[in-house]
Amino acid sequence: MKVALVYDRVNKWGGAERVLLTLHEMFPEAPLYTSVYDERKASWAKVFPKIYTSFLQKVPFVKSNHELFGWLMPLAFETFNFDMYDLVISVTSEAAKGIITKPKTRHICYCLTPTRYLWSHYDLYFKNNFLKFISKPVINYLKVWDKIAASRPDEFIAISTEVKKRIKKYYDRGSKVIFPPVSTPEVAIANHSRSGYFLIVSRLVGYKRVDLAVKAFNKLKLPLVVVGTGSQANNLKLIAGNNIKFTGEVSEEALIKYYQGAKALILPQEEEFGIVSVEAQSFGVPVIAFKKGGALDSVVEGRTGIFFLKQEVDSLVSAVAQFNQRPVFDRPSLVKNARRFSKDNFKKTILNLLNKYSRIQKL
Repeated sequence: MKVALVYDRVNKWGGAERVLLTLHEMFPEAPLYTSVYDERKASWAKVFPKIYTSFLQKVPFVKSNHELFGWLMPLAFETFNFDMYDLVISVTSEAAKGIITKPKTRHICYCLTPTRYLWSHYDLYFKNNFLKFISKPVINYLKVWDKIAASRPDEFIAISTEVKKRIKKYYDRGSKVIFPPVSTPEVAIANHSRSGYFLIVSRLVGYKRVDLAVKAFNKLKLPLVVVGTGSQANNLKLIAGNNIKFTGEVSEEALIKYYQGAKALILPQEEEFGIVSVEAQSFGVPVIAFKKGGALDSVVEGRTGIFFLKQEVDSLVSAVAQFNQRPVFDRPSLVKNARRFSKDNFKKTILNLLNKYSRIQKL
C-alpha cells in the first residue's frame, strides 16, 4: 500500500508534530506534503524520506508570516497530485483536509480541530472591529471553501470528544475519536522531590490564556514556572510578578526535570486535546484545568486533577486554593491514566481502522 501524509505547514514543534512522527514510524516510506517547510524551525521533519512543498515555499516572508497567506492555502493544497497513492492521511487544523483525491485513493483526515479562526475561535482572533470589517470578504470566502474541503475526506478522525462535536457542528460530518499519542516514560513513578512550584507548558499565544494564569498567580503569590515561547512572551513578562519564572524554549531533558519537580500543571485554556496534560500525569503530576474541551477526556476529576469552571482569575485562584487544601494525589493512578494515551494504543487503533477499510473494500 502506497501512503502519503499531509500537514498544514511544517514550521514548529508541538502535539500535532508528534502525531506526524508516530505516523512516520508506522509508514516510514510515506512522503510528507505541506504548504511551507521551515528547516530551521522544524528539524524534526528531516526523518521523512521526502517533503513536498507548495508554490508558497517560494513566496518571500511566508515561512514566518503564514497568517497573512491564509487566503492562498486552498490553492496550495488543491494543486498537489495524489493519483499514485492508495491512502492519504491528512493531519490538520486548517487547509490540508482540502486536498483532492480520486475515488481509488482513500483520504483519512486526522482532524486537530475545524479551522479555529473561521469557526470556534473567530471572536478571539478578530477582537479588533476594524480588522474584523476589512477581513470579512476573505473570511466569508474561506468559510465557504472550508465547508467544501470538509466534504472531501472519506473519513474523519477527531482527536477528542470536543473536536468530534465541532466537526459535527461546523462540517456536519461524523467522526471517530482516536486520542493523539503521548510518550509515557518509565521514570514517571520514581520518587522525585516536588519543589513546590506550579507549571505551565505552552506556546505563549493568545488563545492559550497564559495571561489568566499569570494574573491568578500574581494574586496568589505562589511560584509559577512557564515553559515555552510565543508572540505573547514579552507582554506576559511585563505583567508577571517576581514569583513567576519564564524559561523560554527548553530541551526535552530540561522539560522532564520541570515536570518531575512540579506540584501541579496549570491548564488555563480550552484545548482541543491537551497533550501536556497527559505528559504531566505520566510523571505523576496532577492537573488544574479549565473544565472544557479536551481536558474532559484526559483529566479524571478528583483522581488525576481538579477543574475550575470559569475562565476567570478568581475561578483559577479558588481552584489552586482547593488543590493546596486537599490530600496528595496518588501517583500510580496518575501514571495509569496517562498510559491510556500511549503511542502503542494510537498505532493499534489506527491500524485496526485501516484493516476495517481494507475488509470493506474487498466485499
